[in-house]
Amino acid sequence: MPSPAIRPPAVAGRFYPGRPESLARQLDQYLGSEQAKIEGALGCVVPHAGYMYSGHVAGAVFSRLPKRPTYIILGPNHTGRGAPLAIMSSGEWLTPLGRVPVDSALAHLLRRSCHLLTEDAEAHEDEHSVEVQLPFLQRSVGEFKFVPIVIGIGGYSGLESLGHSIAQAVGPAGPVMIIASSDMNHYEPDSLTRQKDRKAIDKILALDPPGLYEVLRHEDISMCGYGPTIAMLTAAKDLGAQSAELIKYATSADTSGDRDAVVGYAGIVVSL
Repeated sequence: MPSPAIRPPAVAGRFYPGRPESLARQLDQYLGSEQAKIEGALGCVVPHAGYMYSGHVAGAVFSRLPKRPTYIILGPNHTGRGAPLAIMSSGEWLTPLGRVPVDSALAHLLRRSCHLLTEDAEAHEDEHSVEVQLPFLQRSVGEFKFVPIVIGIGGYSGLESLGHSIAQAVGPAGPVMIIASSDMNHYEPDSLTRQKDRKAIDKILALDPPGLYEVLRHEDISMCGYGPTIAMLTAAKDLGAQSAELIKYATSADTSGDRDAVVGYAGIVVSL
């Protein structure tokens, strides 16, 4: 019987440092000093741009998350390759900080509870949205397992169905954190992006997934990970979520100084 596959890093040396020492040093900078944990945390929204742009927002979120043995990481499919809802149920992912095993038991539970999920490594091969979260967890948590899912569907009913299925699978699986990997509005002026993002953020803070879906459509907000966010919010509500907190917000202009065409980044934690 062949051994489970190892997925090599696709964006090490581009989105984040490829050398372990440099990566660890940068992560420590973004994670900062010890922060009070949000013990009832069920899920979160974190950005997935290059660390130089959004790492400080992601680090602010990961520094507040309590440690969990397993994470479900939902990311948008930027490459367009593979199945519309693609999961990997076995193997390990490699980063410069080492290997992270897939939680096969939880992945199989998810596949049983959601008929839309398809086993598909191709969709994950070059996708960065899940990968860039792993080094943060490796540095802040240590040992853990995870389930990667990339989302290429846009219809609300499918995203809602995935969220309900995640909650159903997570229920008996014990303490699991659900991470929605998403940047916010893309490539518009800084002031407009901040206005648009605030409207989307308000719907997330209100734990209102259908409201988020509608405001994105009506206000033309190009939030790439709205699918992961809607699925995470739906699952978290099923699991008893009562509140959400905006941990940090920024745009790429805060790093680059270019305010003509920016990308927004929001870090949000959803909790009991």
